[in-house]
Amino acid sequence: MTRIAIIDYESGNLRSVHKAFVAVAGGAEVMVTNNPNDLKQASHVVFPGVGAFGDCYQGLQRLDGMAEALHDFMFTEKKPFLGICVGMQLLATTGFEDGEHQGLGWVGGVVQRLTPADTTLKIPHMGWNTLDSQKPHPLFAGLPPEPHFYFVHSYHFVPENPAVVLSTTNYDTPFVSAIGVDNIVATQFHPEKSQANGLKLLTNFVAWRP
Repeated sequence: MTRIAIIDYESGNLRSVHKAFVAVAGGAEVMVTNNPNDLKQASHVVFPGVGAFGDCYQGLQRLDGMAEALHDFMFTEKKPFLGICVGMQLLATTGFEDGEHQGLGWVGGVVQRLTPADTTLKIPHMGWNTLDSQKPHPLFAGLPPEPHFYFVHSYHFVPENPAVVLSTTNYDTPFVSAIGVDNIVATQFHPEKSQANGLKLLTNFVAWRP
């Protein structure tokens, strides 16, 4: 049975994420949880994130056993995992928002501030933008070329290994907007706020069996 666990570590846009998954999940169970034991019964995990990198990392660490349960879900059970926004960034080794902070280090890389050369562009990068470059991946199945998604962020993930990059987006200069490694996918944009394209991407994730 498909059971989707959305992780509540007091750093996510949980209502919108839950509502979007309920809309696409059919008969699947969709739960919001802060209990690591729930991951044992989950078929898919969603790791959202809104806020500053360091605060979100500390929020996760306050949930006794959750980081370990997530690691086991991803790397031992090898079940589908989706990180969203800061939930993608926390996979990095280090984040540089308001100082230097440790990340989970599960996908090597750093999180740096967006620095468009055009100083008239506002930070945070907020609003609709396209995925300009995409690798073929089940997550993107059925989407139009250069699909639009909704972004709200001031920092971006710079992976050590370029092979993990699934898509890039341009905000004066290109940045990584989605990554994928085996059963792990993550997006800088918010699919739950991205209307039809976002719902299609979430539908693809629910159906995904890597």
